[in-house]
Amino acid sequence: MMQKRVFQTAITLLLAFFLAGGSWSSAISAPSPSAIPLIYIVDVKCDESVKISTDYFPANLDFAVLMNYYGTLGVGGTQVATVNSGGGGALAWTFDIPAFLKGSQRIAIRLENTATGYYSYNWFWNTCGSAAPVPDPGSGVTPITGIPTFNITSVETDSKVSIRTYDFPANDKFQVLMNYYGTLGVAGLLITEVDSGAGGTLDFTFSIPDSLKGLDRIAIRLQSVKSPYYAYNWFWNNTTGGTSPTPVPTTAPGTPVVSLPPGVIPTIFIQAVAQDSTVTVVTNNFPANDTFDVYMNYYGTAGIGGTYVTTVNSGGGGALTFTFDIPASMKGQTRIAIRLQSSASGYFSYNWFWNSTYP
Repeated sequence: MMQKRVFQTAITLLLAFFLAGGSWSSAISAPSPSAIPLIYIVDVKCDESVKISTDYFPANLDFAVLMNYYGTLGVGGTQVATVNSGGGGALAWTFDIPAFLKGSQRIAIRLENTATGYYSYNWFWNTCGSAAPVPDPGSGVTPITGIPTFNITSVETDSKVSIRTYDFPANDKFQVLMNYYGTLGVAGLLITEVDSGAGGTLDFTFSIPDSLKGLDRIAIRLQSVKSPYYAYNWFWNNTTGGTSPTPVPTTAPGTPVVSLPPGVIPTIFIQAVAQDSTVTVVTNNFPANDTFDVYMNYYGTAGIGGTYVTTVNSGGGGALTFTFDIPASMKGQTRIAIRLQSSASGYFSYNWFWNSTYP
């Protein structure tokens, strides 16, 4: 599906689809340890129906299908159907859009099985076909082919945050919203409105509202009042960095960290696991010449505050393969979160894995 934030599914990538365990009955086929149930949007009929396809779904489970307002992840939504996953894996279904969501520009959809804890979610533009809407011709906003994004360039604790935009449409007006971390800025406090002018790369500085002072992380969102365009990010509420910092040199003189292009996100994939012993990961889009601390922690923590395992250097960056020992504190856990965090540049990535031998 074409979306204004193409990494919504990935990070959102990453972002974002989870498995919850429990004991398996003989009738239920669990996916492989690194498989995550996914939902893809195939087609949308305005205010009528949405067609989805799945990947890596477990077999022989009943899933409640929920729809709700965009930003809710489908949690607490109206149940529109119940489906059985049959043989699992790749499946396709079409669901009616409930009456209360008709007219909504974006809609969240969620499939969940409360008995096992498996669930997956996504969202879709409520427009004909699967293409995202474009600005109304009368709005004066210049349509774009890229994805509007912005980086955090600097932060002053409890005072202000500065950002730099990329691929912003021209002649648009954006509300600036801030909210708690994890909300994507949805329904946040209105800070101000800004004009995008000629579009493209723009620099802005915004005050942090009193109600959010003291928080360690804050979500920020720029949402157009004239078009469907928006972008969001988050930042650490301190003066030492944000989620998209300008890299600084590593401790080795003469080898500065290679900055990633705007919108490029470092990720890690679980390649293999030896139960209670080791995990092997493959990176993608890693910056070069950076140093990453490796942490492991309980599932659901994103590795934050975890046990320090080791430190690795990203060398030439890009795709790298590492094998790490599972620390004693994590042995016996069913699922383990792993995080690679650079103290030099602020770049980080995380994932999780089943603590069972794979492949």
